[in-house]
Amino acid sequence: MSILSADKSLRYGYTTGACAAAGVKAVLLKQQGEPWQQVKLKALDGTELSIPIAAVQSGEEGGETAEVIKFSGDDPDITNGTSVFTTLRPIESSGEIVFKAGLGVGTITKPGLSVSVGEPAINPGPRQLIRSVLEEMTDSSCGWEVTISIPEGIELAKKTLNPVLGIEGGISVIGTTGVLRPMSEEAFKESLVPQIDVAISAGFDSLVFVPGKIGEKVAMSWGLPAGALIQTSNFIGFMLEAAAKRGVRQVMLFGHIGKMAKVAAGVFYTHNRIGDARLETIAAYAAAEGLSSEAVGRVLAANTTEDALAVLSVWQPGFCRRVCDVIAQRASVRAERYLFNQLEVGTVMVTLTGELLGLDEKAKVIGEAQGWKMPQ
Repeated sequence: MSILSADKSLRYGYTTGACAAAGVKAVLLKQQGEPWQQVKLKALDGTELSIPIAAVQSGEEGGETAEVIKFSGDDPDITNGTSVFTTLRPIESSGEIVFKAGLGVGTITKPGLSVSVGEPAINPGPRQLIRSVLEEMTDSSCGWEVTISIPEGIELAKKTLNPVLGIEGGISVIGTTGVLRPMSEEAFKESLVPQIDVAISAGFDSLVFVPGKIGEKVAMSWGLPAGALIQTSNFIGFMLEAAAKRGVRQVMLFGHIGKMAKVAAGVFYTHNRIGDARLETIAAYAAAEGLSSEAVGRVLAANTTEDALAVLSVWQPGFCRRVCDVIAQRASVRAERYLFNQLEVGTVMVTLTGELLGLDEKAKVIGEAQGWKMPQ
């Protein structure tokens, strides 16, 4: 089942939370002798969903399990096509609903998320959907145990931020309303923010922002604390704002020069199709440090930042490092200006192979306080 978007160009799907809620309803319908093969479910935003049920089977200890195949519509969701199993079992505790993580559903191990430590990684939205179904279809004196299993979740979790967030054993059962709309930029950005909350809850008020895997890998090799590392993707400005709102004191930007040079130019959404001033930035600061006009032209004509750096490296001893230190310092200045000086920012730039290119004094202060072992 899918719902078309307003312009009828995209199909909506339903979340893993909606799959679980539909499974609960299917079990109850079967117990009541009603058709259960296609479940009508009202999402938390009022949207009417019609979700097919693959199977309902009896299990042990009086429980019954429904299987629902996740459908993501036109959203590139990694759980599309996976089976979500929901086991519903009555318990003696009157009116209580107990949620449990089955195979492939994670458990919360770090504070700062919307669910407490030790709880199954079943977010508030799915819990409310399931509660609504149980309140609608059962007597308030009944107690229920709801176990959600997504066997493929063990492997799928490796492709998510769950390991970073301290969610162990599988994926999260997510969904704000139950309706899965094709992933928007806003939704992706918001999915990154919980990393900051987890880091703050772990006691960090000085964070290391890594736009990609290059920065993350090198930062770890330098001994920077894993709990302080925050993946930002291309949304450096957005994540800086999120950190400032939460009272973070310092941020170190740590990554490839291709990203950091954009920040030095005042570009805070660094996707290459939106903002790309890498070569122009390197050329401008190199020219200010004395690079010849002919060499500046070669920097501007370079295919990659690595090609541009090669031009600087042969100009004179130490020239490339001097320019990169300046670019790092300017990235920090622009970032602090972007935030109206709400927090301190330092910057470290590295190559694709992890070699240090440049950094500023604030980065040194932040890094030394965090116990890094920076290569000399």
